Amino acid sequence: MTKGFDCSTPLTAQTAAAFVKDGYSFVARYLVPSGYKALTKSEAERISQAGLDIVSVFETTANRALGGRNAGLADGATAVQVAHQLGQPVGSCIYFAVDFDATSAQMATVIAYIQAASEATPEYTTGVYGSYAVMEAVKQAGACSRFWQTYAWSGGKKSTFINIYQYLNDVSENGIQIDHDESYGSEGWWNTLTPVNYPLTTHDANVIIPFLSAGYMATTSLPARAEFNRLANELRKASGQPLQ
Repeated sequence: MTKGFDCSTPLTAQTAAAFVKDGYSFVARYLVPSGYKALTKSEAERISQAGLDIVSVFETTANRALGGRNAGLADGATAVQVAHQLGQPVGSCIYFAVDFDATSAQMATVIAYIQAASEATPEYTTGVYGSYAVMEAVKQAGACSRFWQTYAWSGGKKSTFINIYQYLNDVSENGIQIDHDESYGSEGWWNTLTPVNYPLTTHDANVIIPFLSAGYMATTSLPARAEFNRLANELRKASGQPLQ
């Protein structure tokens, strides 16, 4: 379990460092083209230098997902453009927000939105933020591969397969308003720090991955299984193979 938070307020170097000191490992910020809450390249660099990883979330308005497929295609294209501007690495995740209490009657439209956003972001893994009902419906539809559940509108229920869980809203900490999150692996977060350019061959990666698969099969712990899957995908990413 990893401690994190999300916020609409841009982080300064001092604020980011304060959160690291408090034990936070990641922050979710808004991958939108403009506005007060938009993550910028300079902020992403400050966050990364402080030692936090970044979770990208796309949200213009709370009920944007009710625009369905056309909105998903448009938002996905915009999200990719902003991700490129920020230097977000290929293979990391972009979450698309369903920030309202979606009803069963609205779920088909929500699913169409997430499916379209996923189609429009082939360089990145795609995630959804929303309630328990959204998690379950989008997972069943196979519309994306990453899941960030909020406790809001969830009636105390928590999906078993989620990567991130938002469990408390509207907390004042280090001078800004934040929401508290925890994560369980394969979140798809990123940072701007330059990785060491050490090549990993497909052969070597595929020699190592079965050992991780054995560890996966040897445990029933969902967080442990998520971590084994994340490590295997890191090897696939480093060797130029598709993620699973």
